[in-house]
Amino acid sequence: MSAVPPPDGASVPAPALPSGGSSNLADGEWHRLHPLTPLFKGGLVIVIVLGIVIANMRDRLIFLAIRLFAPDEAVDEDQSMGGDPLTWAVDWTVANNMILLVGAVLLVVVALFVAGYWLVWRFHQFRITDENVEVRKGIIFRSHRRAPLDRVQGVNLTRPFPARLIGMGKLTLEGAGTGADVALEFLATTRAEQVRRDILRLASGARQAKAEARGAEAEPGTRRERIVGTVSGGVSDLIEGADQQDIVPETVVRIPIARLIGSQAIMAALWLLFFLAIASAFVIGPIVMLEDGPEKGFILLGAGLGSGIPMVFATIAVVWSALQKGFRYSIAPTPDGVRVSSGLLTTVTRTIPPGRVHAVEISQNLLWRPFGWWSVRINRMGGASASQQSSSQAQSAAVVLPVGTRADVERVVGLLLPDTPAHDAVFTWEHGILGPQEQDPFTTIPARGMIWHPLQRRRLGVRVTSYALLMRRGRLVRRLGIFPLARLQGVSVRQGPIARRQGLAAFRTHTVPGPVSGGVSAFDRDDAQRIADLVGRGAVAAAASDHSHRWAEA
Repeated sequence: MSAVPPPDGASVPAPALPSGGSSNLADGEWHRLHPLTPLFKGGLVIVIVLGIVIANMRDRLIFLAIRLFAPDEAVDEDQSMGGDPLTWAVDWTVANNMILLVGAVLLVVVALFVAGYWLVWRFHQFRITDENVEVRKGIIFRSHRRAPLDRVQGVNLTRPFPARLIGMGKLTLEGAGTGADVALEFLATTRAEQVRRDILRLASGARQAKAEARGAEAEPGTRRERIVGTVSGGVSDLIEGADQQDIVPETVVRIPIARLIGSQAIMAALWLLFFLAIASAFVIGPIVMLEDGPEKGFILLGAGLGSGIPMVFATIAVVWSALQKGFRYSIAPTPDGVRVSSGLLTTVTRTIPPGRVHAVEISQNLLWRPFGWWSVRINRMGGASASQQSSSQAQSAAVVLPVGTRADVERVVGLLLPDTPAHDAVFTWEHGILGPQEQDPFTTIPARGMIWHPLQRRRLGVRVTSYALLMRRGRLVRRLGIFPLARLQGVSVRQGPIARRQGLAAFRTHTVPGPVSGGVSAFDRDDAQRIADLVGRGAVAAAASDHSHRWAEA
């Protein structure tokens, strides 16, 4: 039956979209990655191969340059080969007049190489539905991965420096489990931001969210115009920055570059003093031994310098890595969680949805105490295994605030744990971080447990509120761990043979793996059991009333 045209002047409603979101990639259909993905991946391989070829042919290239510009100074051709197999192959090709044949073979190899990457790109597809993000790839051996949206722990947008030049980025969905991460590599930066927004919207529980109009979501222009716009946008984003459209400027917590450099300089000075103390033993020793024998003294001095110089370079590398990751560091609230951005050349933007933070730790080392600086780390479930949690990359990903003032820490903790009651602030700061104070509300270690913690007996303590368990520790490095009861996986009380005779016990909260530890020892046995009972009942009640993982419904 033919369609009846609408009357004149009547408006035609826009077609309804699936409940995917604002981008035309979240429509439940299969889509491919950015058309420049094969060029980016294959181009890097070609550059590496050319570098190897040029390195192996450097003698031949030098000889050709000398023969071109100074024929009289050119050495014998047989001596210039130097036994290099690649150079020998080039000379053999030229001597046998097979340049055209070898050139044709190289063109065929390059064509097959390009065709292979094009096929890989053609068979690499993804789709976003109301329930999952699915990725399928492979030509001979096919793989199909599915990431449930209600298990997404975070969405990261990584833009390596070469990809930033052409306006591309890598979108990674962090799942709940080992190896559960799903990567979309690569997408245009603006498109990746739209896809991330749609994934977080669907994960929030807004299943029936409708987009604006299809005409507003579709990108105008041809494919060539879109690619040109992507490249030009990537160049402009190098200076202006990107991924700031849904952030209110007044809510952003930033780290001044002077504070970042100062904090790392203090830590670098500490390590340098430590290395100098070790190296001084190798310097003072030779001076004493020079009286007995100059040879022994110089040998020991050389050993000291040989071991001290690598230590200095290692310190510089660690400090530079921390500065590079902390450059342009910012934390800001968005409708779909906390967004943490950082990076100098390679930029990383992490979005942490509500309800995915399992523990927060506020710490302050002794050297930062005169400046009033603090740092914040978190435990959250991700795709890394337990062994990978101790890697430097995982540790840096757990740092939400590298260095900040008390006001910065309060704002960041408020963003990470938005449901914290206002009356918990006194337990957090006055008694938790700065304590112990008079009338300490924390349960501490009894006097008979001093042999286990002689320095921090009064500092080590636990407090249970209606929202979280607070764990205070550290004398030289102040630490306060905040464990939301709704996110706890369990509690345990343990006694060893010596602690049993002393009436002591160890208490531990079980949470996801991460840098924030939830264990204390040498507590009074009755206090440990009482705290475990409080945490158990509070965790059940908090989990029943918690809806932060469905923040749109809440």
